[in-house]
Amino acid sequence: MADGPKKPPKDKEGNNLGRRVQRYAKVGAGMGGVAARMAGNRLLGREMDDSKTARDLKAALGGLKGPIMKVAQMVATIPEAVPADFALELAELQSAAPPMGWPFVKRRMKAELGAGWEAKFKAFEREAAAAASLGQVHRAVALDGRKLAVKLQYPDMQSAVDADLNQLGVVFSIHRRLDKAFDTREIYAEIGERLREELDYKREAAHIRLYAQIFADEPRIDVPETLPDLSTGRLLTMTWLDGTPLLAYRDHPLAQRNAIAQTMFSAWWHPLSRYGVIHGDPHLGNYAVRESGNDLGINLLDYGCIRIFPATFVEGVVELYRALESDDRDRAAHAYEIWGFKSLTHELVEALNMWAKFIYGPMLDDRVRSIADGVSPAEYGRKEAFTVHQRLRELGPVTPPREFVFMDRAAIGLGGVFLHLGAELNFYRLFNETIEAFDRAQLEKRQASALKKAGVPGPL
Repeated sequence: MADGPKKPPKDKEGNNLGRRVQRYAKVGAGMGGVAARMAGNRLLGREMDDSKTARDLKAALGGLKGPIMKVAQMVATIPEAVPADFALELAELQSAAPPMGWPFVKRRMKAELGAGWEAKFKAFEREAAAAASLGQVHRAVALDGRKLAVKLQYPDMQSAVDADLNQLGVVFSIHRRLDKAFDTREIYAEIGERLREELDYKREAAHIRLYAQIFADEPRIDVPETLPDLSTGRLLTMTWLDGTPLLAYRDHPLAQRNAIAQTMFSAWWHPLSRYGVIHGDPHLGNYAVRESGNDLGINLLDYGCIRIFPATFVEGVVELYRALESDDRDRAAHAYEIWGFKSLTHELVEALNMWAKFIYGPMLDDRVRSIADGVSPAEYGRKEAFTVHQRLRELGPVTPPREFVFMDRAAIGLGGVFLHLGAELNFYRLFNETIEAFDRAQLEKRQASALKKAGVPGPL
């Protein structure tokens, strides 16, 4: 009697206690000494050299792979999540990691698509085209000849994420004791939710379908197409988008750099103002430039970190802009209340407005200008952040609402893109064109329809 078809191997990953314990030990060994010294100095009343401690923390994390690297980079780009010296050091950590070899690739592909997985592709490259903290990407060719990008998640990532988030909780707990300006608990919760979402490749495929809807009529912005029959919760197959790294255009003529920057502005602000959605990972590697004759377009390449906001939050974004434009403190306070800030005093609103004026500054200035307007990229925002932090130390602790975390992070990341390109645009006019038709009720209807059509699941 002939054997029946073989079943894919049983899933042995998931959230495994033994693997979490191993990860605790690996990460904890690197971070434990740094954390102990921080706590000991505080307990004994010693002065702590933040810059040296930050360098030691970066050295400890730099030898590790997996989610902790992604977490560290997330924290580095969230204003005031950690002291400035820590943010500068953590920002230098590299997200790229050596890819796993062919034995892993075969195991992953067999587990997700079955024993005959290779027959489902016309070609599949053994060497990874790219590798990062949570997975790696291979080039392939579909049976119909289309070029593909196949994204494979590394093994035991759920256990690693839970273990690494636990270690981050320790660092944040110590930071709350050392610095009373910000309560980081909501930041921690938000990072955890977004990172766990990144492990769900079915969710990411739905995000891609969502962005394909949003930009269906926008020729400047390309979104890949997913292949559901070749995708699972830990395997994502999509069409390959050819393009050139964005930073390769830094020395191109200003007109080209401006065109790229203007498209990037639309790629970020249009989804937020019309659908309440942002691309929450400002990593420059998530964008590529596509040339078509004399026209330049943008490829959006990664959809793991997508933040979907309630319409009321987007209303707060618009309301705060109008408040700053008219110098209306009461209207600004109302915007912060819409976002979820609590116990607002006159002094606290003024302190928050310092940071808001920095974020919105280029869009309040009706003229062609660079994003930094004469300030060096190394100093961009540091003076404002320091001044706000010092003030909040006197008034805090302040608990930033969860939605605020990735909005702020992504907005600063977008500013970084404009800085790298050296773009000179009228950001005021671009922004006002984006929000002039804002209507909260219409956004709610549009968002609900688009999420349903894309099949985006609810919160984890």
